[in-house]
Amino acid sequence: QVQLVESGGGLVQPGGSLTLSCAASGRTFSTYGMGWFRQAPGKEREFVAQISWSGSYLYAEFVKGRFTISRDNAKNTVYLQMNSLKPDDTAVYYCAAMNRATLAYEYWGQGTQVTVSS
Repeated sequence: QVQLVESGGGLVQPGGSLTLSCAASGRTFSTYGMGWFRQAPGKEREFVAQISWSGSYLYAEFVKGRFTISRDNAKNTVYLQMNSLKPDDTAVYYCAAMNRATLAYEYWGQGTQVTVSS
């Protein structure tokens, strides 16, 4: 069982930056792929970025060059550095843990709100 707790959301002006954190419980964090997803009001949840257990990355096209995902296995934490934020980035951001055997995201956090507005 993995429990995930996101933090770092808030209100930011267009063009600003935020860093989201996701702290995971358990001693097997390094064996999970970790991902960030988001859900805007009235829209479906969408993939943002992921980092594998080996450190390889994958990004959604709409965040390439603006967002950076990273992980610190010693701290059981995954981060999402978000730069050049746009109003369209407004959403609840969720982190998730991927089972490396099934390649399915099995565990989800409760989400943190990011609002980009002037």
